[in-house]
Amino acid sequence: MEQVLPFVAVALLVLGLIGQGFEMRKIRLSITKDEDLSSKNIFLHKRNWKWYYLIAAGLIIWAVSSYLSRGSI
Repeated sequence: MEQVLPFVAVALLVLGLIGQGFEMRKIRLSITKDEDLSSKNIFLHKRNWKWYYLIAAGLIIWAVSSYLSRGSI
């Protein structure tokens, strides 16, 4: 368990970052008006939230596994 959690966390983090990059590319290509292309609109687009949750889960699991590996519990 101690060795599996960091690998799962890194996998979720990498998968989330790569997936978000591809999703942002799709969003950018689908937007036709210049005023909709601002970075605020792209980062807050509803299709990005699933990737944000995946990245957050990876970071949380990574922090928990780091805490558990120190022997604090």
